[in-house]
Amino acid sequence: MSTRQSPRPGTGATSSDAVFGAPCWVSLTSRDLAATHRFYAAVLGWTYRGTKLGGRFSVALDDGRPVAGIAELASAWQVPVAWTPYFAVEDADETAARIRERSGTVAVGPIAFESGRAALAADRNGAVFGIWEGLLSESWPRWRDEQPVWLRLRTPDPFEAAIFYGEVLLWASDRPGACEVAYEGDEVVLRSAGRVVARLGRGAVQAAPDPVERPHWEVFFTLRDLPAALRAVRANGGGVVAHHAGPAGESAVVRDPDGGLFTLTAPEGT
Repeated sequence: MSTRQSPRPGTGATSSDAVFGAPCWVSLTSRDLAATHRFYAAVLGWTYRGTKLGGRFSVALDDGRPVAGIAELASAWQVPVAWTPYFAVEDADETAARIRERSGTVAVGPIAFESGRAALAADRNGAVFGIWEGLLSESWPRWRDEQPVWLRLRTPDPFEAAIFYGEVLLWASDRPGACEVAYEGDEVVLRSAGRVVARLGRGAVQAAPDPVERPHWEVFFTLRDLPAALRAVRANGGGVVAHHAGPAGESAVVRDPDGGLFTLTAPEGT
C-alpha cells in the first residue's frame, strides 16, 4: 500500500510527485555528526540547522542557503560514509520494485520518516543513489533554482545508464512534468523544467580497485577560492585525491576524514 504524502495546507512545501524523476537533494551519511560539521565548516564555511527528523540529522547552510543534508546513519544503516543524490519519486515502493526488476539493488528501505519515505539503492553498475517520496522542504525551490550542488554520473556507458534510470525514474516519459533527456556528444544531459539538473558521462571502470574510478554519482560543490579550500581539506584530516584543470575551470576530487568523496570546483576566471 502506498503511503504517499501530500503537502499540508500552509506549509509551502512541494510534493515529490510534482517533480518526479528530478534530483531533489544530496545527503552525506556520517559516523559522527559533530566531527563532520567541523570538517565541512572549515572547508566550505558551512553552518548548520536541525531538522524535524531528530538529532542525528542536520541541514548544511552556505551563507544561509540550504545546500545539503547530513545524517549520522552510516553505522546504524551499515553503509559507508558517502555523498548520495536523492531523486524525487511518486511512490517509493513502486520505484524500488522497478530498480530490482532492472537488476539494480535496494540496500535500505523504503524507510518511513515524518515527511516521507526514503530508500538507498544502486544501479546495475553499482552507483549508489537514493529515492525520496513525500514532502520536499520549503527551501527546495531555492536549492533547485540556485543549484549550489550539481551532479554527474561516472559510468562505463552513459547511454545504457540513461535507459536504466529512465525506466526507473520515468525520465523522458509522456507524463506531464517528466524530466527531459538529451544526448550531447558522449554525455547524457538531464533537464527538469528546462534546467540542467544532472549529467551522465563516461569515465568509470566497474571492477576498479579505487572507488574514485568505479561507477558513482559525483557530487560537486562550487566555490570561488579552490586553493584555500584544498588547504583546509588537508589541514583538517582530509585528502586531495585528484586535481584537474580544464576549459570550464579547476576541480579537485577530495576525501573527508571518514572517506566521503566529493568534488570541489571553481568556475573559469575565478
